[in-house]
Amino acid sequence: MVEWTPGTRELADLELLLSGAFHPLAGFLGHDDVHAVHERGTLKDGTPWPAPVTLYVPEAAGEVTLLDPEGVPLAVLSVTEHDEDGLTAGPVRSLGAAEHGPFARLRRTPAQVREELAGRPALAVTMRGPLDDLSEITSTAKELGAVILLLPLAYGEQGPAVVRAALKAKEQLPADTIVVSVPLAPREEPEIDLELREHVADNYGASEHLAGPEPITLPGPPHRRGLVVFFTGLSGSGKSTIARGLRDALLELGSRTVTYLDGDVVRHLLSKGLTFSKTDRDLNIRRIGFVAAEAARHGGLAICAPIAPYAQTREEVREMVESVGADFLLVHVATPLEECERRDRKGLYAKARAGLIPEFTGISDPYEEPEDADLVIDTTHIAIEAAVSRVLDTIRSGGWVR
Repeated sequence: MVEWTPGTRELADLELLLSGAFHPLAGFLGHDDVHAVHERGTLKDGTPWPAPVTLYVPEAAGEVTLLDPEGVPLAVLSVTEHDEDGLTAGPVRSLGAAEHGPFARLRRTPAQVREELAGRPALAVTMRGPLDDLSEITSTAKELGAVILLLPLAYGEQGPAVVRAALKAKEQLPADTIVVSVPLAPREEPEIDLELREHVADNYGASEHLAGPEPITLPGPPHRRGLVVFFTGLSGSGKSTIARGLRDALLELGSRTVTYLDGDVVRHLLSKGLTFSKTDRDLNIRRIGFVAAEAARHGGLAICAPIAPYAQTREEVREMVESVGADFLLVHVATPLEECERRDRKGLYAKARAGLIPEFTGISDPYEEPEDADLVIDTTHIAIEAAVSRVLDTIRSGGWVR
């Protein structure tokens, strides 16, 4: 059987085909359907459909296994049509849920959302940018007696920022507001893009649809923008070692100016005199975030490796960075507590267990695991070199280094 890794847009369309968000489509379109969509806005059988959903495979016959960027099988395409240009059509069958990309917990199928709605009307809001004014949404939902369904269209470099904008909006909306991340790639013509968004909203159970603002735009291509790579994890998780390895790898490439802010070093210099109380921990992380954002403001690449145990403070750092027009990459080094404690090279966990170190993260003070990490790494069973490669590959694939 042929194996093929589709392009980014094709992978996004594949996920929507498999989830049912592109119903009534059951697979990629062939020549006749594509022609009918362009000419009449329908499939060849007359079913309304606004935009081509296509896949190009160099050689295909019988069945093709479609893989994600990490080589994980996502679906099987039963080939019904393949032309000399590579256009390949046919129904797709899922081999498991897509796991690539951030915010996996927010990716749900239309059937799952409809089940949660349980027949209640829904006001769906499709988003490609932040919602500046929530009053129209709340008043419309109240008038309809509807649940608000935020559908951030999380595609491309700005996808994570759009999802975060939806989560931020949810905090100001009714408690039963639902947020579902949908990887819908934008179409070039605004009218077609809007119509496709309406189809997706309908499939998610929308009684009414509102289209949010235009996409977020950041200045310049990724390799010219500032970037902060922010590692977070328990003491002994391996985050500092990975961060140093990443620094060295980037310095060897020589294409970016690199600033390295290690948690321990910062505490001895920038944050000398601070305690480990929550107030001082937050202040320490804000100082790191400020320095990193200033480095990124001028197009630099900053690497930070503090424990950063609190979600709210990490979010503040993200906002600092993005407010200066730079990008933020959160890497959760998710090595379990038992493994970190087993390593305990500095003897800190033993002292914390004995009560000699108060407010020690993971023992007597909480660590709030990130739900918005762009990359998650557990160093229990992989070499540091492999972990560094995963981070560097993510930076490369995002276009931040060439």
